Amino acid sequence: MTSSLLMPSRRARTGSAPSRADVPGSTAPTRILDWRHHRVTELLRTIAAAPEGQGTATHPVGQLETLRRAHRTITGAVRPVYSVQDERPVSEVLRRGRGSCSQRLAVLEAVARAGGTATRVRGLLVDGAFWYPRFPRMRRLVPERVVLAWPEFRIEPTPENEQRAARWLPASEIFGELSELSGRDGGGFTNSAAETLFEALSRTAIDWDGATACPAGRSTCDLSSHVLADLGHFDSRDELFARHGQTLCTMARLLAEPILGKRDSNRQAALMKTM
Repeated sequence: MTSSLLMPSRRARTGSAPSRADVPGSTAPTRILDWRHHRVTELLRTIAAAPEGQGTATHPVGQLETLRRAHRTITGAVRPVYSVQDERPVSEVLRRGRGSCSQRLAVLEAVARAGGTATRVRGLLVDGAFWYPRFPRMRRLVPERVVLAWPEFRIEPTPENEQRAARWLPASEIFGELSELSGRDGGGFTNSAAETLFEALSRTAIDWDGATACPAGRSTCDLSSHVLADLGHFDSRDELFARHGQTLCTMARLLAEPILGKRDSNRQAALMKTM
């Protein structure tokens, strides 16, 4: 049983946002993606220098390499916790050195924008039951629906393929196409192990549309059954949350953040497996 008592009231949460083609994305800083802050620019400087032969931050090879490096750096530098403040500025997440999957994805977006790569987000309304394995004894407090901002990155064509149009690459495919990722050893993502959704991006397919599946006998790569609604695309996560609200209401966030915002999600998942 999930709970609707902790969620914002009077919020329109249906698939009524602009279509993919209508949303150009941006490199501009926002309140959340405050990439002009020195903590973000310092982070970019540590990861953006591409090795010889790997291009630059604005060359497609360099764009992908920078995103991959950023993901690996964020994984090590920002400890995973269950923070519920989705609108926390990236600079503050970096100062604290800890963040939720949503906040760590925001850091990745901010680094991309700081390096000249436009980003946008796809809003997904995910069934709260997807997080049951993380909170087996607290299911009644799990929100009924979770608003998830899933980033996309604008990848420019290579010089040798100048006639091709730029493409939007979802966070799910930074480390390869879904079909490639789904065939790797280790299976899909279950949300029951120490690994977080953010960390899983580099290892397996995270498929919200039901376009792929892991080989038989492994955990699933197809997470589409957990998606209750596709909210469409937005120029930034700021716009998504302004329209559809954060997952929890203000009072619930104020009460939960002091506890969940410091609870290590990797460690808790590991403990749950031993109980």
